[in-house]
Amino acid sequence: MWSGQPHPDKSHPPPLEAVPVPWKSVGSCKSHRESSGGLADTSAGKEAQGEEGPAATQLDVARLRSSSMEIREKGSEFLKEELYKAQKELKLKDEECERLSKVREQLERELEELTASLFEEAHKMVREANMKQAASEKQLKEARGKIDMLQAEVTALKTLVITSTPASPNRELHPQLLSPTKAGPRKGHLRHKSTSSSLCPVVCPAAGHILTPDKEGKEVDATLFAEFQAWRESPTLDKTSPFLERVYREDVGPCLDFTMQELSALVRAAVEDNTLTIEPVASQTLPTVKVAAVEYGNTNTCALSGLARACRHRIRLGDSESHYYISPSSRARITAVCNFFTYIRYIQQGLVRQDAEPMFWEVTRLRKEMSLAKLGFFPQEA
Repeated sequence: MWSGQPHPDKSHPPPLEAVPVPWKSVGSCKSHRESSGGLADTSAGKEAQGEEGPAATQLDVARLRSSSMEIREKGSEFLKEELYKAQKELKLKDEECERLSKVREQLERELEELTASLFEEAHKMVREANMKQAASEKQLKEARGKIDMLQAEVTALKTLVITSTPASPNRELHPQLLSPTKAGPRKGHLRHKSTSSSLCPVVCPAAGHILTPDKEGKEVDATLFAEFQAWRESPTLDKTSPFLERVYREDVGPCLDFTMQELSALVRAAVEDNTLTIEPVASQTLPTVKVAAVEYGNTNTCALSGLARACRHRIRLGDSESHYYISPSSRARITAVCNFFTYIRYIQQGLVRQDAEPMFWEVTRLRKEMSLAKLGFFPQEA
């Protein structure tokens, strides 16, 4: 509000003499001044408020903006820190996952290798066990074959090597020397086949003196000796060699040619394979049959000739359990052929250490035995 006096300036108060002031007491003057000053301040504050309103608003907006920027920056920094922490934790977890994955792969690889090695070791053990079993079975088979061969060779050696002398006759080779209680009464001559390469005197129990056999002349056949020498250079059991082909044709074939052709072929094959067995038969096991109204206590039918004869032996072919009763004549023919094959096997195996001529005469003697057996000559059994 405007008055009649000029508006006092707040910065330059008016001089005292320009303002008519009545004389009053000090207190009244002071009171007047304070009232005047209050009015002036009130008026000045209103004017200042009117001038400073927009500026204050702008200042508030600026402050809000500044505080918003600070909050945004602080929020951004906080989020960055959190993001960094999350990324760091994620990286650690990725590293841990990669490490665990490598551990798992290593364990799987080791497990596969262990499994493969175990399977390989198991297969190796099974293969070794099968090889050992096969070797053991082979050794067992060879041992059994050797035992059978040795048994046959021992029997043949007894037949080939044992000789009888007048001072010490062999009672097994000379059945006529057995006691009358064991041999039993017999009529006619007793025949004896000597198995040595030289003829030996035979003791006659009835006359009580020695019978000396007639001396025989010998001469080597050049053709037979040449064939034998050619075979002896490379001994074999092959029938295609001239030596064995002749023996088969002239001696072995006719000697094993029995009435029963089918069984004869089996016997011949068993003799060639060295798988034929001849066994004695106990007298009580043989049945009693009658032939031509004559009763024989120990008789049977020969399986090879088909004739009714006293069969004290039987044959077995290979591993078969079948047995065939044979007569003394059939046994002599089979034994003669077996003796020949045994001797040539000895030659083939290098067991006979002699010159060619003694070996040839032994082979000739064995061929002679086959011929005599084929003609029906055989040693009389006790």
